Amino acid sequence: MEHLGRHALVTGGGTGIGLDIARALAASGAQVTITGRDLARLTRVAQEVPGLHPLQMDVADETSLRQGIAQAAQARGPVAICIANAGIAEGARFRDETLDHWRATMATNLDGVFLTFQAALATLGRDDWGRMIAISSIAGLRGLKGAVAYTASKHGVIGLIHGLSEEYMGGGQTFNAICPGYVATPIVDRNATEIAARQGISEAEARAHLARGNRHKTLLATDEVTGAVMWLCSQAARSVNGQSIQIAGGQVA
Repeated sequence: MEHLGRHALVTGGGTGIGLDIARALAASGAQVTITGRDLARLTRVAQEVPGLHPLQMDVADETSLRQGIAQAAQARGPVAICIANAGIAEGARFRDETLDHWRATMATNLDGVFLTFQAALATLGRDDWGRMIAISSIAGLRGLKGAVAYTASKHGVIGLIHGLSEEYMGGGQTFNAICPGYVATPIVDRNATEIAARQGISEAEARAHLARGNRHKTLLATDEVTGAVMWLCSQAARSVNGQSIQIAGGQVA
């Protein structure tokens, strides 16, 4: 098992992409801290999968995040693998966008990644082995209609990855982003329900509409994202750094 004894931390690890990644890391031998705001869900999931450890933490709250990651590191060692996955995806037309919604999106999707990586890196020495991976989006590479705040936040995540990969060049850690298209997760389910209600169509039609946002017009499965993450965490990807890996059925940008 490649990551036997290593400590991994996955934000938003109780559902969807984050949970799938956490399960794979645990299966590879890592001790995995899964974080989120819903402790009951995290605890339930952790009871089902050996190697998962629940931690209630809000990435939009600096105190909660810094204390949480410090607590996890004290319990399971330095955070060698950090998956900044927590995010929100709430659309709004630009003319209807409010500053409160804009700031809430940035607080979770961009500030949360910044704080997560900073707190995780504080547990490592410069030459310690580490993999810092952000789950961005195809919206980090191109514009997404009706979701300007989300688009800007995900572009910011990629900029953060570029800057960190340069700043830490030559050390033991690499920094990369995964940019998935539309993935069959609870977030897509909620979006499909909202689209169906707003446009007066069925949820199946709404899901098909979302799937057309991927180049091959098919919703992605979570294991497609997880597979890319596991490769980045492998020895084979030791020279992959500062990259934004598209997973959307074709070229996006």
